[in-house]
Amino acid sequence: MIVDRFIEILVAEKGYSPHTCRAYRSDIMDFLHFFANRPDETDPPFDLQKHFMAKGADVNKNTMKRYLAQQVRAGKQKKTMSRRLSALKAFFEFLVRDKQISVNPVDGIPFPKLGKPIPRVLTVEDVFRLLDSIKTNTWLEKRNHAMFETFYSTGMRISEIHGMDMDHIDFHNQVIRVSGKGGKQRMVPVGRRALTSLKNYRDTLSQYLTPVFVNKDLGRLSTRSIRRILDKIVIDCGLHVPVSPHVLRHCFATHMLDCGADLRGIQEILGHASLSTTQVYTHVSMDHLMQVYDNAHPRS
Repeated sequence: MIVDRFIEILVAEKGYSPHTCRAYRSDIMDFLHFFANRPDETDPPFDLQKHFMAKGADVNKNTMKRYLAQQVRAGKQKKTMSRRLSALKAFFEFLVRDKQISVNPVDGIPFPKLGKPIPRVLTVEDVFRLLDSIKTNTWLEKRNHAMFETFYSTGMRISEIHGMDMDHIDFHNQVIRVSGKGGKQRMVPVGRRALTSLKNYRDTLSQYLTPVFVNKDLGRLSTRSIRRILDKIVIDCGLHVPVSPHVLRHCFATHMLDCGADLRGIQEILGHASLSTTQVYTHVSMDHLMQVYDNAHPRS
């Protein structure tokens, strides 16, 4: 059906991840329920996609405005509404190219204005406390230590850590070749502590394995398992704040800026397409600077 074809295009042409494709499908199907006026999944069987293909030419800007109004009444957050509009804009662009419709009804519809959230960041001391709390008695513990040292040393995304293979690591030049969003590749520096921890972990394995981080059955460690492992480590070390792999990425960027790193350099390391995405960390660093000033200056 038409939505399946669209998702196939996202994968083939844009290299979107399964997670992104699932989100796009969910957002589009939500609109199709609205358009068919059948929001209840328990209704008798009904082919939403077939109905849309028969009536889709009737979708216009007023339809989209009514959909947004329905989203507001349902209490949806601006971030959710903006994401759904993005998915629908891409979907209707695909339909225009496919000559199913002549005009994209999302064109000209203003997206909800989003305030940029300030990332949650741990102090350097709390990150050290977290990493130093990880035991290294067994090969699984050595793996965990190496994994989270690598997170903090490189600022990599959880999907990038999950997909990392041994031939991506250049131990001599202290860099990792990272395959980021959309399959874009970049070279990321990695610190000596992380590299030493990686060597110690891999030396305990009885055989060569392509994935860097493996589970107890020696298969590639899943992103769900990575999050679960971090949750346990956070609890065990007594940190009473939520810490996710993405928080470690925020910590990397903020601590680097606090120590004088160049913003464009941070952008390249993180793999951000736009500098504006990276600039959010300058606000975090400024908050830290003002706190230091207020605590230290005699007449603050």
